[in-house]
Amino acid sequence: MDDSQQKLDHQLSQRQNSIQNVLYITLGLNLLVLETKFSLGLAMGSLSLLADALHSFSDSASNILGLIAMRLANPKPDWDHPYGHSKFESLGALGIAGFLIVAGIEILSSAVKRIFTPLDAESLTVSNLNLMMMIGVLIINIFIAVYEAQRGKALNSKLLQADARHTLSDVWVTVVILVGMWGVRLGLLWLDLVLAFMVAGLVFWSAWEVIQENVPFLSDRVAIPAKEIMDIVMDVYGVLNCHSITSRGVIDQEVFIEMHLVVAPREISSAYKIVETVERKLQEKYGSVHATIQLEPYENIQLLEAHLEQPYDSKA
Repeated sequence: MDDSQQKLDHQLSQRQNSIQNVLYITLGLNLLVLETKFSLGLAMGSLSLLADALHSFSDSASNILGLIAMRLANPKPDWDHPYGHSKFESLGALGIAGFLIVAGIEILSSAVKRIFTPLDAESLTVSNLNLMMMIGVLIINIFIAVYEAQRGKALNSKLLQADARHTLSDVWVTVVILVGMWGVRLGLLWLDLVLAFMVAGLVFWSAWEVIQENVPFLSDRVAIPAKEIMDIVMDVYGVLNCHSITSRGVIDQEVFIEMHLVVAPREISSAYKIVETVERKLQEKYGSVHATIQLEPYENIQLLEAHLEQPYDSKA
């Protein structure tokens, strides 16, 4: 293994450790939020706050799911997984999307029940201390969402970005609870019901964004346009032609590229040096790249051109 590949492997390992550290920090903060909401819900007799505590439980569960996914998502390949384990991270992100959907259904269910069983203001006791504690919870949730989003962008982690959206949905839910608590004090019991439906929509939208980002990677969607790869390869001295180009993976994480290559030198050693140059150019552009390059004889260019020049028979 050359020095450049060792450096890339070291960077991927550092990235994985950094993501796990972020998840450990957010897990501790989410457990603190969960305990606070649950204690307040019991003390106030608020079913909506207890439901919000259940939603916060999903935050902690998603952190644990993320840690498990990252433990499995070792970037290095092995005998059973020759292309590495990076898809476990996207599977973890889809698991978080599942938690978001469950949380959205939970919010909708509570809102619909509230329509048929209106809240009695006298059954709730909202003190200034309760409001201050919920504001503290809101500040913690905002910090977690911003922190995860920034680290997720810096580390190019779909898992952290998905978890940040999950936490952001919890921020909006907490805002709804605060507005509802204030509305209870003013006698506006309908306010938190209206806002609950709005937040449920935001939660479902966050889940849809996570699904849209991760399903293409899991289904091996093209990572890099073939024309873009061809432009880089054809710029290498000694390359005559490249075709049958495929790619999959995530740029700056792990990309697998396959192609057929025709080079000018006939000697194996000279041709292999060109292949190494092609791999280096791709790694300089896209980060960790594993290229499988099949060398073809010069005569294959003429066969390919002859095939492309044949008229298309629509009846065939």
